[in-house]
Amino acid sequence: MSKPIVAITAGDTNGVGYEVIIKALLESHMFEICKPVIYGNAAVARQHIQTLGEEYHNVTWNTIDDASQAKDGRLNLITCYADNLPVQFGIPTPDANKAAKASLERACRDLKEGKVHALVTAPLNKEALNEGPKDQASTTKGHTEYMEERFKVESQKSKAESSLMMLCSGALRVALVCNHVALADIPAQITEENILAKLTVLNRSLIRDFGLEKPRIAVLALNPHAGDAGLLGKEEQEIIAPAVAKAREQGLWVFGPYASDGFFGSGQFGHFDAVLAMYHDQGLIPFKTLDMSGVNYTAGLSIVRTSPDHGTGYDIAGKNQADPASMRNAIYMAIDVLRTRNEYDSLRANPLPFIEREDKEGRPRREFIDFKTTTGGNRFNNVQGDNVQSTKDNVQGDNVQSTKEQNA
Repeated sequence: MSKPIVAITAGDTNGVGYEVIIKALLESHMFEICKPVIYGNAAVARQHIQTLGEEYHNVTWNTIDDASQAKDGRLNLITCYADNLPVQFGIPTPDANKAAKASLERACRDLKEGKVHALVTAPLNKEALNEGPKDQASTTKGHTEYMEERFKVESQKSKAESSLMMLCSGALRVALVCNHVALADIPAQITEENILAKLTVLNRSLIRDFGLEKPRIAVLALNPHAGDAGLLGKEEQEIIAPAVAKAREQGLWVFGPYASDGFFGSGQFGHFDAVLAMYHDQGLIPFKTLDMSGVNYTAGLSIVRTSPDHGTGYDIAGKNQADPASMRNAIYMAIDVLRTRNEYDSLRANPLPFIEREDKEGRPRREFIDFKTTTGGNRFNNVQGDNVQSTKDNVQGDNVQSTKEQNA
């Protein structure tokens, strides 16, 4: 694919968003792999730049009105709020919340319209997405839920199937059954249906987005010691283990439930491609203890969205102390997932038709269609697709329709 246009929201204007974005993008090789478009404001960005080292003071912006105007090798910026927005480092304010939401909404609109190829979101204060009437804000807790509401795949039947919060690093991937949920509310959401749905989304993402043909997934227990045979809780016996068994029946390589303390403490996580934790802190405390430069990826959506795995950083905002590693990795990962997903979809766009048969011992097998025997000598009589030229074209996957379509 050509160089992707990556949308990057500035996040909370009083936090470290601008700092990590500028530091990450000014590494020269970034412009070799993407065209970045920042959604924010150049005047506000300049206030942040003044707090950084001298090597950043000559940063120039290519201010554009539309993502299609993005130039290669430039820091492209779309203005989403006013120049006179007050910047108060380290302080959450309503103005900063409105600005963060405005940049996110504009970036999501461009992503939905196909003007950009992927989205990387800088941290914001969750109040920015939860202001207003409580009945309207109750479903949005953070970026993950916001993206889910706008980009969920229509074929997904339940809310549990629509997205998955997954933290990724070089050594570990941790996904969650419950995202931003109060501890008191977690047990009610630990259901067999939710766990199985999250496992399905996780498995599909590992295959399509990360290129893992048969991923191994570990499932964590809810209670200490995995319930100790029911002495410390029955969720493992009555809910989690049955969900794991059903996932295995469906062909997923799923194992567990494991007690989380021993699982991480012994390094057992290294034997798996991903881990499904029951709730936020159970998965993210060990993840961030191991690596604070990881990436938050929203799996299961029709689009690609990543973000750094840290928050607004109010305590270090404006002090030139923010580490851009997580933002840099979020940009890398967005591009990698785009490439892997495109390759996966391309290779499977026009598969050779096959039929299911049984061998002499009754075992199922797939058999590719023999056009000579099924079409009376003319191998293309029943192919309804246009422009089927030759056997060579068929091998390359040009417009070969499915068996069902051929026999229609």
